Amino acid sequence: QVQLVESGGGLVQAGGSLRLSCTASGSTFRINTFGWGRQAPGKQRDLVASISRAGTPSYVDFVKGRFTIARDNAKNTVYLQMNSLKPEDTAVYYCWGSTGARSYWGQGTQVTVSS
Repeated sequence: QVQLVESGGGLVQAGGSLRLSCTASGSTFRINTFGWGRQAPGKQRDLVASISRAGTPSYVDFVKGRFTIARDNAKNTVYLQMNSLKPEDTAVYYCWGSTGARSYWGQGTQVTVSS
């Protein structure tokens, strides 16, 4: 089992920045890929960024150039630096980890961007 705990959400004005952190515990050696997903009210949860064990990042188009994902394997921690935030980025952000055969999600942290 793997547990993922997020932190760093909050309220920020449009154009501002936030940094999310996620610390993994349990059988973390099984996790190959970490990522961040988000879910706005009434919408499905989508993965917006991921990073491989080797550190190769991947982003959906609407966050490219604004969000940066990074991981510290020694600390079992993954980060999401979010810059130039927009009101449409408002959502609950979830940490995600995948072994390839199984995925895990954290409990989520609220990010609210005011206009």
